[in-house]
Amino acid sequence: MNDVLDTQSVLSVLRPVQDPELRKSLVELNMIRNVKIDGSLVSFTLVLTTPACPLREFIVEDCQRAVKKLPGVTDVAVEVTAETPKQKDLPDRTGIKGVKNIVAISSGKGGVGKSTVAVNVAVALAQTGAKVDLLDADIYGPNDPTMLGLSDTPLIVRPSENGEILEPAFNHGVKLVSMGFLIDKDQPVIWRGPMLNGIIRKFLYQVEWGDIDYLIVDMPPGTGDAQLTLTQAVPMAGAVIVTTPQTVALLDSRKGLRMFQQLNVPVLGIVENMSYFIPPDMPEKQYDIFGSGGGSKTAQELDVPLLGCVPLEISTRVGGDNGVPIVAADPDSASAKALRSIALAIAGKVSVAALSCS
Repeated sequence: MNDVLDTQSVLSVLRPVQDPELRKSLVELNMIRNVKIDGSLVSFTLVLTTPACPLREFIVEDCQRAVKKLPGVTDVAVEVTAETPKQKDLPDRTGIKGVKNIVAISSGKGGVGKSTVAVNVAVALAQTGAKVDLLDADIYGPNDPTMLGLSDTPLIVRPSENGEILEPAFNHGVKLVSMGFLIDKDQPVIWRGPMLNGIIRKFLYQVEWGDIDYLIVDMPPGTGDAQLTLTQAVPMAGAVIVTTPQTVALLDSRKGLRMFQQLNVPVLGIVENMSYFIPPDMPEKQYDIFGSGGGSKTAQELDVPLLGCVPLEISTRVGGDNGVPIVAADPDSASAKALRSIALAIAGKVSVAALSCS
């Protein structure tokens, strides 16, 4: 071991420390920067690949442990920041200016809680410090404005040299664009494919999204025109399939998953929503209302990760109805903890995929 305490010796002992997901050296990935030595104190900046890194604390501890092995070092100060990598561009698809990663939250059928998962994942990512926007692409059933407490918010439209530009609404750290801003609450959307495709493209390319880490897309259920338009228009970082443990939901989720695979969109994993019911007066009990183990079994059979299981709690429904997502309204609830864990897992997989392709 080098007896001289300098920048090179610090980098040398940190070189074996790896990013657990990328399995590469932090030093080789240029994640260790601004090394400073002040007597027995060594400080440096750790640049993670996402503000939502699920293994943040473990990486910091590994770094501190390694540096403290150097002679004369008694204290190690680690400043943690993040630079989210951008998903690679594809020659046949047009990216969105300023948007690094586009993640679809989808389901094979309606009623499985897809929008609840999408909204809470977006808010959970924003809570970590990531810059997150949400596109409600469920044109026929736009519920995200209600779930984010924005149902009475008008969408601002301003002229520009390239046509009209939409300014998203904002709440809970997330910017949102939705068809719900453009129609009355009781007005049905009765459109054929071309009109649907047109509004989706408008939402993609004529919205002032800004410079963001993640654009979460709340997809309509099923495998139709909207899914084709989105996946063929923009480079997707990946898709998440939401299901319940119920057999009929799982059958449809398999079709949705295969659709993304056929369209060359990476499937990040499956979320099993409403996994079990937790009665508010007996929180220690769990009831498998829709069956059990279906999400895990399907993920195993289709060789994709199970990102997590979200219980069915009354507080989740109340939060959605009141416009305060459960990860903000009741962060210590079982549902909020599960949804936060899922959000971190998604962010980790997106970063790994982006850096693996670079």
